[in-house]
Amino acid sequence: MLDLSLLPGDYAICRLPAGSPMPAGFAEADASRMEVFSVTWTPEEVSILCPAEFAPEGAAVETPWRCLRVAGPVQLALTGILASIVSPLADARVNIFAFSTYDTDYLLVPAVRLNEALAALGAAGHRVTT
Repeated sequence: MLDLSLLPGDYAICRLPAGSPMPAGFAEADASRMEVFSVTWTPEEVSILCPAEFAPEGAAVETPWRCLRVAGPVQLALTGILASIVSPLADARVNIFAFSTYDTDYLLVPAVRLNEALAALGAAGHRVTT
């Protein structure tokens, strides 16, 4: 059983062309509001996950998503953390976007499927704080 927190507000999953700079405003975001930002550069793209209000102009944007955070820190040596969350959501046919940090894992679900996701996670024995 895992403890998860549902972060407030809607999130966006964005794509910018390869080589794009860090979008304006990300460095100034108020971390005290529990906002999560993730920027990943690859040779093919720049992927950005951010609160919906920070979605960069000119990006391909998918929104609204809701963000769940696994209570951490989670030891890097542990296995099966994401699998224990993703499997019940897959069984419920809820699509996800997952990413990890050094301390924990995050999972996004479409806002329109949030109630189904929470029910599936609860049925699997996970506790979600909203």
